[in-house]
Amino acid sequence: MGRFKENKKDLLIQAVYAVMGSLLFALGVNLIIVPLGLYNGGFMGIAQLLRTFFVEVCRLPVPSGIDMSGVIYFIINIPLFYMGLRVLGKEFAVKTLITVTIQSIFLVVVPIPAAPIIDDFLTSCIIGGLIAGTGTGLVLRGRSSGGGQDIIGLCCAKKYPNFSVGRINIMMNVLVYVICLFMFNIEIVIYSLIYTTVLAMALDRVHIQNINTSVMIFTKKLGISKAIIEQTGRGVTNWDGEGAYTNKTSYILFVMISKYEVGQIKRIVHSIDPDAFMIFTEGCAVKGNFEKRL
Repeated sequence: MGRFKENKKDLLIQAVYAVMGSLLFALGVNLIIVPLGLYNGGFMGIAQLLRTFFVEVCRLPVPSGIDMSGVIYFIINIPLFYMGLRVLGKEFAVKTLITVTIQSIFLVVVPIPAAPIIDDFLTSCIIGGLIAGTGTGLVLRGRSSGGGQDIIGLCCAKKYPNFSVGRINIMMNVLVYVICLFMFNIEIVIYSLIYTTVLAMALDRVHIQNINTSVMIFTKKLGISKAIIEQTGRGVTNWDGEGAYTNKTSYILFVMISKYEVGQIKRIVHSIDPDAFMIFTEGCAVKGNFEKRL
């Protein structure tokens, strides 16, 4: 029962992260970036370019103050949901579908000002990037995904352990901004790049899943290794030690995790041995059979 309550609490926290993150992203994009005619990178940028084509070239009627980029973004994500389902599993695909739906709704309902809230382009890029990047980071921190290139990158990382998710982002951004270079003046491209860079920096500050963390646990009680393996699926290395002062036997455990699993490890250990001593080391380089998790 206790573990069931913890799982429900974790799911609630993840849902809050996804909703708040999606709202922040929509606020940053619609209120600050779109009124200046700037563009996101990746699939969101592609959705914005398609929006511009439909509205300005095809003259598709769209109510004033409403951006159809959110609808287009959802549609182009549909085949990616299937890819995520096949490669990353049902839980990930469902979470991503819900998150992208929420994000798309916010992108449609958050009104776009007729005139820019902040006239200065550089200031807008910084503030908009910070807000949208924080939102994207919260979504990822909630163990979900905003769709698009995130799904492609994670699928590639799952199949190819040494693959960098960042490569997909870079390639998608290059594609979007090369198209922008042909469609608009170079000033729009430069400021869009500044905005995307600030967004990426803010995202990295909030998103902690990709930070490897090694844990050493010192305990005098048995059962912790089994609990960690059963509840996290992570491997654990054990060896026996001896306290230099007490000359009493101590059990030493070593496990490698992602940073977002730190809280879970602490709860597992403290439920068995409240007096256990733990050391967490962040930013470890890992080579070998270590499962990357969102």
